[in-house]
Amino acid sequence: MRKYRVIRYLAYTIEIVVLFVLQETPGLIPAVGGARPILLIPAVLAVAMFEDRTPALFFGLLSGLLIDFGAGSILGFHGLLLSAACFIVSAVTTDLFQTNFLTSMLVSVITSACVMILQWACFYVLYGYEYPLYALTVHYIPMYLYTAALMPVTYYFNRALALQIHSKEE
Repeated sequence: MRKYRVIRYLAYTIEIVVLFVLQETPGLIPAVGGARPILLIPAVLAVAMFEDRTPALFFGLLSGLLIDFGAGSILGFHGLLLSAACFIVSAVTTDLFQTNFLTSMLVSVITSACVMILQWACFYVLYGYEYPLYALTVHYIPMYLYTAALMPVTYYFNRALALQIHSKEE
């Protein structure tokens, strides 16, 4: 029983590290409109939908810290945002919603939008950037749309992984 949980957590960790490497390797994922996706956000939200609150929180923290390292932003900013988001998503999908493709997309789209808007607000609006709307329309909206387009891939991958390993646990 515990062996399969360790295997599942190891698989999620490997997935997160591989997606981080793919995300941060220049030229590997083509830029669309000058924007590149943040692959870790939809992946960790998909993990949170299939895990309990505590593991979801820690996977959110790991992914957030990796995003902070890769983006060169304030260390811990995305870690705090994604750990809180993953905890809430896990709690909502465990207690209120049935996890299926539609709810996964709705939760991921809303959560990703909140994370990216908070990032834009903290890094551009609060810092007094001269053209924050330009940064939003040219950088953040294309990045959000590109990330949202990849959400189904991460959902189906993590769903298959969770169902395969959960079936062996029982």
